[in-house]
Amino acid sequence: MLRIALPKGRLFQETIDLFLKKGIIKESFEEGRKLSIRIGDFEFFLVKPFDVPVYVENGVADLGVVGKDVLLERKPDIYTLYDLSIGFCKIVVAGKEEDREKYIKSSYLRVATKYPRIAQEFFENKGIRCKVIPLSGSVELSPLIGLSDFIVDLVQTGRTLKENNLVIIEEITHSTAMLVCNRASYRNMRLELLQLIDKFIH
Repeated sequence: MLRIALPKGRLFQETIDLFLKKGIIKESFEEGRKLSIRIGDFEFFLVKPFDVPVYVENGVADLGVVGKDVLLERKPDIYTLYDLSIGFCKIVVAGKEEDREKYIKSSYLRVATKYPRIAQEFFENKGIRCKVIPLSGSVELSPLIGLSDFIVDLVQTGRTLKENNLVIIEEITHSTAMLVCNRASYRNMRLELLQLIDKFIH
């Protein structure tokens, strides 16, 4: 039996729809209070998106579905098997329209984000000194109240930015959902894993 960690929230329904479409599972299930669900040859664990690689890396789950954004931030010691091409988002730098010139000309910025590693590496590569302010939510508020100059965040539709009078200043990278695998599971269950990947491809 393959154990698969699934992300609760934004990616959950798209993942279930894909698994149904590809014939991997025969029946749907909802994101609810139950956190461990058995269907056919699979046991699914419903966990927070940032926790998916933790379950996979530690061997509690053989496989996981996780956004590329989480992999870039956490850099877990796991294999990335396949891009599922769902959950398309962008990781961006965003701020107030009137601060666009400040972004271009400044050599020092304060940036609030749920992605401190991605932000730090991005600005280091641009040669810009950066104070990263880690936040776990409502990052859009920080430029509005002066906590930061800009934010680095994951954007799907851009609606939340617009509602808070923020605009995309620069795009860092794209993010889609990835199928990831525990290293030991890859060695020990290779045939089962290859059969599963084949279903995604065809």
